[in-house]
Amino acid sequence: MEKKEYAILTVIALATVALGIATTSKPLGAFFVESTRQFLTTTAAMAWITWWALVIGFAIAGGVEAWTSDEEVSDLLEGHGLREIGYGSLFGFVSSSCSYSAIATAKNLFKKGGSAAATLGAFMFASTNLVIEIGIVIYLLLGWQFLVADIVGGFMLIGLMAFGFVYLTPDEVIEQARENIQDENDSTVQDPVCGMEIDPDEANYSTEYDGETYYFCSESCKDSFDPEEANTTIREQATSLSGWKALADKQWSEWGMLWDEIAIGFIFAGLIAGFIPESVWTSVFSGPTFGLPVYVFWTAVLGAVIGVVTFVCSVGNVPFGTILYANGLPFGSVLSYIYADLIVPPIMDAYREYYGTKFAAILSGMIFVSAVLTGIVIHFIFLGVGLIPDPSSVQIAEVKIEMNYKMVLNVLATVFFLFLYWLHRSESVGDEDPGEHAHTAD
Repeated sequence: MEKKEYAILTVIALATVALGIATTSKPLGAFFVESTRQFLTTTAAMAWITWWALVIGFAIAGGVEAWTSDEEVSDLLEGHGLREIGYGSLFGFVSSSCSYSAIATAKNLFKKGGSAAATLGAFMFASTNLVIEIGIVIYLLLGWQFLVADIVGGFMLIGLMAFGFVYLTPDEVIEQARENIQDENDSTVQDPVCGMEIDPDEANYSTEYDGETYYFCSESCKDSFDPEEANTTIREQATSLSGWKALADKQWSEWGMLWDEIAIGFIFAGLIAGFIPESVWTSVFSGPTFGLPVYVFWTAVLGAVIGVVTFVCSVGNVPFGTILYANGLPFGSVLSYIYADLIVPPIMDAYREYYGTKFAAILSGMIFVSAVLTGIVIHFIFLGVGLIPDPSSVQIAEVKIEMNYKMVLNVLATVFFLFLYWLHRSESVGDEDPGEHAHTAD
């Protein structure tokens, strides 16, 4: 995240505290003490509950990216039928959970000929909202009903996006967006490890091998690259120390992109839980005064708007969503909030730079409308079958560090995390240094 975004979030945090001060009926001193305690315990409790899931989730994502090849992925995404949409969703599911990484990868797949429906619809959405780590965190904080709803709603949203690209967006607009990417990237090359487009003249890292120069976006990508191991099997990678180092490098890259957003999600959840009095929530979510459909509709719109203005993406949305649900935001509206992570302002600006203003507006509007509609439909489906959980079941108030399965999982996850960190920091592993020909570009 950039300094401007941190500044905006700081203003929102201060406004949250100010709102609490203006609306509380308690003495100011007592309010600050109690609210600060609630803020700290809620933040710590959510981090404690989800730590092991985040470590395992990022490790799985790192293993998938390090041990599998995506050279021919774009060929499988050229159409917009069920097969291509399915492949896009599958590749997204086993891909990155970082929204910024997801939009960059989707752009590259779209540039190489993948359809808008399969790349910008299925792949991009699945790689942020249907990945393993966000599923585990949703299950731990919100419950299994939300996990099922996230998956069902995710496929519904992908379907709506595909429909919009195929039947509502003119072909010439889509092809113009593709041409904009190709024109922009004529002088760039692709990082062979992560797939990011880079300008060779500005690349800080490069490797020479067999007469060819490879360029990298980061030192970790350069260190992970070993052309001699490109054809090794997953089993060989999983049973070699060099394979695990590649996994460690990949998962550390994911942590590097997401740790601040995850932390911000926990912090904002704690601030909301600690400093906003219950009277504020009851006045905002006062119930279906004009009927349940109208109530769910406007709160779904509100949820998506909150998702946009808070700047938090992917996994970091879930802790905040938990507090919103505990304080009255309806079931489906929480999903609309979570699904809106692909239209936060920095990402919409990236769409504009990639595809041009017109297509960026269509794409952003399509995601917003799809998130709202999906939240509404899922709400009434789950209401009809009686699967909407009691909001009180997701409240997290105190840190309880006890000798139970959470303690065991967190201790094991910490040991595993430190092991992967050691591998990542190691200069070389295995019998030979895969970067023996590597050098840093001038």
